[in-house]
Amino acid sequence: MYLQQLRNQLSAALDEMEGLAKAAQAENRGLTPDELTKFADIEARVDGLKRSIAAAERMAELSEERGQATTAPVRIEVTREDGCDEHGNCKVWRSQGEQLLAIAHSSMFPHRTDAKLHKSEKIMRAATGLNESVGADGGFLLQQDFSSTILDRAYDTGILASKVNRIGISATANGLKIPGIDETSRADGSRYGGIQMFWEGEGDPYVGTKPKFRNVELVLKKLTGLAYATEELLADAAVLEQWFGQKFSEEMGFKLDDAILNGDGAGKPQGILQAGALVTQAKESGQTNGTLLLANIIKMRARMPARSRRTAAWFYNQDVEPQLLQLNLAVGNNAYPVWMPNMNVAGEPFDVLYGRPAFAIEQANTLGAVGDVTFLDLSQYQVIDKGAMQSAQSVHVRFLNDERVFKFTYRVDGAPLWHSALTPFKGTATQSPFVTLQAR
Repeated sequence: MYLQQLRNQLSAALDEMEGLAKAAQAENRGLTPDELTKFADIEARVDGLKRSIAAAERMAELSEERGQATTAPVRIEVTREDGCDEHGNCKVWRSQGEQLLAIAHSSMFPHRTDAKLHKSEKIMRAATGLNESVGADGGFLLQQDFSSTILDRAYDTGILASKVNRIGISATANGLKIPGIDETSRADGSRYGGIQMFWEGEGDPYVGTKPKFRNVELVLKKLTGLAYATEELLADAAVLEQWFGQKFSEEMGFKLDDAILNGDGAGKPQGILQAGALVTQAKESGQTNGTLLLANIIKMRARMPARSRRTAAWFYNQDVEPQLLQLNLAVGNNAYPVWMPNMNVAGEPFDVLYGRPAFAIEQANTLGAVGDVTFLDLSQYQVIDKGAMQSAQSVHVRFLNDERVFKFTYRVDGAPLWHSALTPFKGTATQSPFVTLQAR
């Protein structure tokens, strides 16, 4: 209140000074001797008021600081056991390596008790999904000051799926029918399902042909994933929710790759190795079991239609690599490797086999089995889907257990666009964009 009164008095004094100046200005004259004396008195009063206001403001600041100092809460520090601060945060391990070594030992020797590991564990009830009390269920994922990410193996997934022909399905559709040509031979009268032209003489009648067509029908299948995690684990390992989404996406890519190659078409896509268009190149006479020969690769390539060779690629199990390293093409006295690993030799971001990209995939069968090596033009494989994988989560399904449920759904189907191998125009060996090697 006092400070405001001083400010009001200052404002009034300034108004008086301004009034004297305006009166003289209106009469087009200077200040009279009496007005100058009065102006000087008011100015001295203004200076005094300004100093009083400054002093009052300073006193108000000091009073506020004194009030804060006297009303501040008393800080109480609690002494806890060794390794823990006053907030209860404990650091049992000196390094991440020490903790990981203890975890490894607990897995190898479950009956031995590690004092530090026991001290750092949180004991809680058993749960359906991931929880903090059981290491194998996620308890050891709790990284405190060592790391904010989950250590994980890295796998390449979705290799085949990234190379197929893909069509997205609209919201109102559940499948797709693709009209195709019923072509099984390149002989006259069979090309493009029966299209044929004739050399005729003048006046000769035209000969009609009637091509045959077929439908490739795809109906969406459902690929699902479900996981449970306690709210405590999600809170203590914040990265887990993001990790769920990433790893289920990678698992989706893995399962789709496996279906594209091996699927039987029952509730899943029709796989290439189960397709009617698959060409299986015979092994060489007397070929030893569990081997891969240069002649195998050369003859497999010869079964690939010429127009597909520009887009075809090799896919194989890693068990095959030692055999690939031994494949050399002899030209005179020189031998040239047929398989070029990606060591910047070929200048490509992938391995190269017989001039085409080559990829090691887990879904390929082991050495010696059908499907251990395939030569595929995946542009001739059709996939439809309902967009990206959908994810949802709920706290209601396991509400009383304090668990959250993560659900993932991907609707997809796929099948080869070819329904049979093709007999060439001239020659007897059938051809296909899907070529593999006989078991040996």
